[in-house]
Amino acid sequence: MKTLKPPRYTYLKQDIYYFTRAVPVDLRQHYARSRIIKSLRTKSHTQAKIASNHLSTKLEAYWFTLRLSEIDVPRGDLLVDASQLNSNLPTITEALDQYLQVKGREKDQSFARGARRNIGYLAAYVGSKSLDQYTTSDAAKLRDHLLEKGLQSTSLQRIFGSIKAILNFVINENGYDCKNPFTGIYIPSGGGVKRRPIPVNEIRVLQQTCMDVDDDIRRLVALISDTGMRLAEAAGLRKTDITLDGEVPYVYIRPHNHRRLKTESSKRKIPLVGCSLWAANQLANQTDEYCFPRYTNHLTCNSNSASATINKWIKTIANDRAVAHGFRHSFRDRLRKVQAPTDMIDQLGGWSHKSVGQNYGDGYDLNTMHKWLKEIELG
Repeated sequence: MKTLKPPRYTYLKQDIYYFTRAVPVDLRQHYARSRIIKSLRTKSHTQAKIASNHLSTKLEAYWFTLRLSEIDVPRGDLLVDASQLNSNLPTITEALDQYLQVKGREKDQSFARGARRNIGYLAAYVGSKSLDQYTTSDAAKLRDHLLEKGLQSTSLQRIFGSIKAILNFVINENGYDCKNPFTGIYIPSGGGVKRRPIPVNEIRVLQQTCMDVDDDIRRLVALISDTGMRLAEAAGLRKTDITLDGEVPYVYIRPHNHRRLKTESSKRKIPLVGCSLWAANQLANQTDEYCFPRYTNHLTCNSNSASATINKWIKTIANDRAVAHGFRHSFRDRLRKVQAPTDMIDQLGGWSHKSVGQNYGDGYDLNTMHKWLKEIELG
């Protein structure tokens, strides 16, 4: 029997897999040793490969943050030396570590990745100071810098919202007597690029191309085209989430350890029609437990990678503003056109309830929703 070669960044010791990576030369000053070694506590080649990839991704993200914090800051001579202020409070990077240890415990990798990226912006441009050393002037400088780099207001709101949340959490958690300078900072409204629905005639062409090509990426596009699912919801599906042998075939959007849902309303069942039903039937013939193993395993769902690939392909078929999320906008417009009930549209799309009354009862059954979806099925 052929012996499997240990996965990348691993080695075997007494049949147990160990993870090992050399610390980059430029970051050696942050470590007591030049190499990281950690037992993966498994004898399984498959589990070791998954764990190694997971640890490598986390290390790369952390090293990226460290490198950002060491980038020379423009006019760094104007920054206050933290050692001169004798602050007893943690630095922003230490605060980030505490935030992720507590708040990130049950979140997926994208949560930590986003938090590190946003704090990285602050540390790279303003400096990694203690929490009580940041001022509203620092916050305003970061805002202006990011605007000059071309970031949209919506992106700024996400970045500043994340930074503000991290500081609020650490300040409140430890009872520090300092203000959060990122509270109340003005972020200009507008300027964002509104996602547009994909025209029906372009959806038809995309769907036909999906069926002609018939690979995993095209099946993913086909699946969201007639269901209005968010891309992450579809990319993280297990085969057990799809039911095809009942009176009404449907997909069950529910949370998994590898993929959370955006809101409580996101948990729902969507009848399958048209091209989405075709995709579900193709997926049923796969041997893997995950519908899209290219993007999903038991640890994570990399919907960002799926989005980048799909958006690039969609633009070659549809218009240059078309993106995967445009199917979701189109889904709502198509249901409006046939005068489907608004609360049923919200239920199908997993949109938050607009009124208290929508929380009463069990909502629409599969047969009723199936009837309306057949109305918007494209020929």
